[in-house]
Amino acid sequence: MEINQEFVDGIKKILPAEQFYINEPMSKHTTFNIGGPADYLIFPGSMDQLQAVVKLMNQCDIPFTILGNGSNVLVLDKGIRGAVIKFHAPMSYKRCEGNKIIAGAGAYLKHISQYAAENSLTGMEFACGIPGSLGGAVFMNAGAYDGEMKNVVKEVKTVTATGKVLTYGPDEFNFGYRHSVFQANGQAIAEITLELQPGNKEDIQAKMDDYTARRESKQPLEMPSAGSTFKRPEGYYAGTLIDSTGLKGLQVGGAQISTKHAGFVVNSGHATAQDVLDLIKEVQDRVYKEKGVKLYPEVRIIGEQ
Repeated sequence: MEINQEFVDGIKKILPAEQFYINEPMSKHTTFNIGGPADYLIFPGSMDQLQAVVKLMNQCDIPFTILGNGSNVLVLDKGIRGAVIKFHAPMSYKRCEGNKIIAGAGAYLKHISQYAAENSLTGMEFACGIPGSLGGAVFMNAGAYDGEMKNVVKEVKTVTATGKVLTYGPDEFNFGYRHSVFQANGQAIAEITLELQPGNKEDIQAKMDDYTARRESKQPLEMPSAGSTFKRPEGYYAGTLIDSTGLKGLQVGGAQISTKHAGFVVNSGHATAQDVLDLIKEVQDRVYKEKGVKLYPEVRIIGEQ
């Protein structure tokens, strides 16, 4: 890569050194532990920093990719050109106002779910075990156990490519199955307002404990993965289709169909993104041949092959 010195000099005026990396392996920053280097990796610590960084990228013609916890992505082996903006601790603030929670995009879903329970608010129990950030969950309209983000999101603040802050309301989210308007508009989700309902703290906690126990018993949480690999085909479950096709444990290089839950591709050790892509294709081909059902990845595939 050729370093854009104007951009680097500008970033150093906006961010402290520990919030900016050059040529950084994305395998360190995704739950799959896979991925080539990002030209620039940036951790904004506030809305003001995010606006300043995005404005600078626009001025220097640096393309950017937004990541939350890096839990639902496969970064390809040649990495990501331009900048990756990744939300983490400084953008994980949260506060409660009545039956609403206002939080930064970097807040972990499990922490938001627990915070809601502590404030006797129900509606976020479904998300207690999803290994992602709040911003990423809104971006993908994440869901589990018959719950989805679209049921609780009231307002979203984004930052545009020119650094302008926009506010979206319920009529503008365009939520669908693993879909939102933010997948198409290129804006950075920065702050989210959730609207929940008053509930009994003990009942809320009991439901979360039940979901957590179910998840831990069924899913390969002990191995690196990007979560559920395939979207749910209408009328079927991807994991059941893969399992009944006899593909549980199938391996390509370091990528493997989990022996615990066939809906997950796991990194069994030193897997490359190409290993994962080849395994996904093999699964798609064999399930379609045997079952006549097409599977599509739920995981976002980003970067250069």
